[in-house]
Amino acid sequence: MLKTEKKDGIYIISFEETNRFNALTTESVKAEVKALYNSPNTRLVLNLKGISFIDSSGFGVFLSIMKTANNNYGFFKISNISEEVMELFKLLQLHNVFEIYNNVDDALKSFN
Repeated sequence: MLKTEKKDGIYIISFEETNRFNALTTESVKAEVKALYNSPNTRLVLNLKGISFIDSSGFGVFLSIMKTANNNYGFFKISNISEEVMELFKLLQLHNVFEIYNNVDDALKSFN
Protein backbone atom coordinates (compact mmCIF):
# COMPACT_ATOMS: atom_id res chain seq x y z
CA MET A 1 0.00 0.00 0.00
CA LEU A 2 2.86 2.42 0.77
CA LYS A 3 5.98 3.02 -1.24
CA THR A 4 8.94 4.42 0.69
CA GLU A 5 11.90 6.08 -1.01
CA LYS A 6 14.76 8.08 0.40
CA LYS A 7 16.24 11.03 -1.46
CA ASP A 8 19.04 13.13 0.04
CA GLY A 9 18.22 11.72 3.48
CA ILE A 10 14.51 12.60 3.21
CA TYR A 11 11.82 9.92 3.24
CA ILE A 12 9.17 10.19 0.53
CA ILE A 13 6.08 8.10 1.28
CA SER A 14 3.55 7.51 -1.52
CA PHE A 15 0.34 5.50 -1.69
CA GLU A 16 0.11 2.66 -4.21
CA GLU A 17 -2.93 0.89 -5.63
CA THR A 18 -5.49 3.00 -3.78
CA ASN A 19 -7.21 6.35 -4.11
CA ARG A 20 -8.76 6.32 -0.62
CA PHE A 21 -7.27 6.81 2.83
CA ASN A 22 -9.90 5.68 5.31
CA ALA A 23 -10.51 3.62 8.44
CA LEU A 24 -9.67 0.39 6.60
CA THR A 25 -6.09 1.48 5.95
CA THR A 26 -5.17 4.02 8.60
CA GLU A 27 -3.69 1.78 11.30
CA SER A 28 -1.15 0.09 9.05
CA VAL A 29 -0.16 3.41 7.47
CA LYS A 30 0.20 5.08 10.87
CA ALA A 31 2.39 2.29 12.22
CA GLU A 32 4.62 2.21 9.15
CA VAL A 33 5.13 5.98 8.96
CA LYS A 34 5.54 6.56 12.69
CA ALA A 35 8.24 3.85 12.81
CA LEU A 36 10.40 6.05 10.57
CA TYR A 37 10.52 8.64 13.36
CA ASN A 38 12.38 6.30 15.73
CA SER A 39 15.50 8.32 14.96
CA PRO A 40 15.58 12.02 15.83
CA ASN A 41 15.57 14.64 13.06
CA THR A 42 13.76 12.43 10.53
CA ARG A 43 12.56 14.39 7.53
CA LEU A 44 9.51 13.03 5.69
CA VAL A 45 7.24 14.06 2.83
CA LEU A 46 3.88 12.34 2.47
CA ASN A 47 2.92 12.33 -1.21
CA LEU A 48 -0.88 12.23 -1.57
CA LYS A 49 -0.82 12.01 -5.36
CA GLY A 50 -3.73 9.83 -6.49
CA ILE A 51 -5.65 10.10 -3.21
CA SER A 52 -9.12 11.49 -3.86
CA PHE A 53 -10.79 10.67 -0.52
CA ILE A 54 -9.71 10.92 3.12
CA ASP A 55 -12.05 10.29 6.04
CA SER A 56 -11.76 11.55 9.61
CA SER A 57 -9.55 8.64 10.67
CA GLY A 58 -7.10 9.58 7.90
CA PHE A 59 -6.89 13.15 9.14
CA GLY A 60 -6.38 11.78 12.64
CA VAL A 61 -3.39 9.80 11.37
CA PHE A 62 -1.86 12.96 9.87
CA LEU A 63 -2.18 14.72 13.23
CA SER A 64 -0.72 11.72 15.05
CA ILE A 65 2.24 11.56 12.65
CA MET A 66 2.87 15.29 13.06
CA LYS A 67 2.86 14.92 16.86
CA THR A 68 5.32 12.02 16.66
CA ALA A 69 7.54 14.02 14.31
CA ASN A 70 7.54 17.04 16.63
CA ASN A 71 8.27 14.89 19.69
CA ASN A 72 11.31 13.43 17.90
CA TYR A 73 12.59 16.72 16.46
CA GLY A 74 11.52 15.55 13.02
CA PHE A 75 9.75 17.18 10.11
CA PHE A 76 6.49 16.16 8.38
CA LYS A 77 5.33 17.74 5.13
CA ILE A 78 2.52 16.87 2.73
CA SER A 79 2.48 17.23 -1.06
CA ASN A 80 0.27 16.66 -4.10
CA ILE A 81 -3.11 17.16 -2.48
CA SER A 82 -6.02 16.88 -4.93
CA GLU A 83 -8.57 19.70 -5.13
CA GLU A 84 -11.24 17.55 -3.48
CA VAL A 85 -9.01 16.62 -0.57
CA MET A 86 -7.70 20.18 -0.20
CA GLU A 87 -11.30 21.33 0.28
CA LEU A 88 -11.51 18.98 3.26
CA PHE A 89 -8.21 20.29 4.66
CA LYS A 90 -9.61 23.82 4.39
CA LEU A 91 -12.98 22.89 5.86
CA LEU A 92 -11.19 21.40 8.87
CA GLN A 93 -8.74 24.34 9.01
CA LEU A 94 -5.87 21.85 8.67
CA HIS A 95 -4.27 23.72 5.77
CA ASN A 96 -3.01 26.10 8.50
CA VAL A 97 -1.63 23.24 10.61
CA PHE A 98 0.42 21.26 8.08
CA GLU A 99 3.18 22.31 5.72
CA ILE A 100 1.59 21.62 2.33
CA TYR A 101 3.37 21.78 -1.02
CA ASN A 102 2.14 21.48 -4.60
CA ASN A 103 4.57 18.69 -5.43
CA VAL A 104 7.30 16.52 -3.93
CA ASP A 105 10.13 18.60 -5.43
CA ASP A 106 8.86 21.78 -3.76
CA ALA A 107 8.57 19.92 -0.45
CA LEU A 108 12.11 18.56 -0.79
CA LYS A 109 13.50 22.02 -1.60
CA SER A 110 11.83 23.45 1.52
CA PHE A 111 14.22 21.43 3.69
CA ASN A 112 17.22 23.47 2.46
